[in-house]
Amino acid sequence: MFINKSEDGLNNICGRKIATLRKELNISQRILADRLQLFGLDVDKNAIQRIECGKRFVTDIELVAISKIFDMSVDELLK
Repeated sequence: MFINKSEDGLNNICGRKIATLRKELNISQRILADRLQLFGLDVDKNAIQRIECGKRFVTDIELVAISKIFDMSVDELLK
């Protein structure tokens, strides 16, 4: 059977890092969502909250945009 969750049962492996980076920049989940919307992505504050707690999958398109916002590579975001 195929399992598409991380070892700890989360739907993504980058949510915790996104939360940490967002807090380091001292921006709210709403501001992060607004910045992603500037990339043309349909993401709201609730989606950011669900990403950060591992309840929502993150698409490759979203990963690229998030990595640009935090000025890092996608690989760095996923580590």
